[in-house]
Amino acid sequence: MSFEEAMKVASRDERFMATIYAMNTLLLNKGVYSRKEFQELFTEWIGKEERKKVRSKTDSHTPAQTVTCEP
Repeated sequence: MSFEEAMKVASRDERFMATIYAMNTLLLNKGVYSRKEFQELFTEWIGKEERKKVRSKTDSHTPAQTVTCEP
């Protein structure tokens, strides 16, 4: 399969995932970073995103405070 054919048959999400796969494979194989470094950064990013989700759920369940201004 050629690159052009692959681009035609893949969905947008599949093209994105293939790009990430190709880039990470190249960077690992060329020694730009190690598998351990990749896994540490991956885990760090997922942890941050999970904390955002928890905060978002907490914020959406917290009643808004009403501020009143008296003249």
